[in-house]
Amino acid sequence: MTVGFLTPLAIALWTSLHGAGGWSIDAYMALAGSTLFWRVMSGTFQIALLSSIAALLLGYPLALHMSQRSPKVRRVLMMLVLIPFWTSILVKSYAFIVLFGREGLLNQALRAWYFPFGPLDLMFNRTGVGIAMAHQVIPFVVFPLLTSMLQVDRNVYRAAEIMGASPYTIFWRVTLPLTLPGAAAAFLIAFTLGLGAYITPALLGGRRDLMIANLIDFRLRETLDWPAASAIAITLTGLVCALIALARRVSRPQH
Repeated sequence: MTVGFLTPLAIALWTSLHGAGGWSIDAYMALAGSTLFWRVMSGTFQIALLSSIAALLLGYPLALHMSQRSPKVRRVLMMLVLIPFWTSILVKSYAFIVLFGREGLLNQALRAWYFPFGPLDLMFNRTGVGIAMAHQVIPFVVFPLLTSMLQVDRNVYRAAEIMGASPYTIFWRVTLPLTLPGAAAAFLIAFTLGLGAYITPALLGGRRDLMIANLIDFRLRETLDWPAASAIAITLTGLVCALIALARRVSRPQH
């Protein structure tokens, strides 16, 4: 498994440093001065950030609800959360096309309910991409959060109840602070996955909303600039590895 990861990474690094004139860092220098690269990187960060926040806001209540249920009910809920994994991202992305199109199911339903603001424009823009990506990473958010919540000693909640704390107070003063490391780790996982998204932006996004993986594909297939594509891939890989290390550090139990 390690060899399968390091071999293509080494090939990409070699390609990024070996241009037509021999060994050089020209690909990285060109990348640093490329307006297109920084615009795409900025858009990638924005979409990944928004989808991660949305997934966290949706996943936290779900994980909290699951943590409060009996083990039997929790297993059923966990299975329901896992069901999206049984479908490929490609199929799910096409499902969102059917849902988000101007004549899609969502706009047809809104029209039937006499929605006053016309059809929603959710195709070929960041909004639709962000919603679809948030849906796809929710399981990656729920399970780290659930693990964090189940690690909290139940006696802490009982003590808070005995002291007269309301459920609202218990959540804000006990549950949220104790699960913040899990929430931070879940957010970083979702953000990391968002940075490398390819299929969903390609199908639901517009030409003005390229993400970094789509730019790599463009450099490889359209301009045949393999050193530039490899340099972008190495840069993205380094960033993702740094985020993974940060997520592991944040989620590490504090003693």
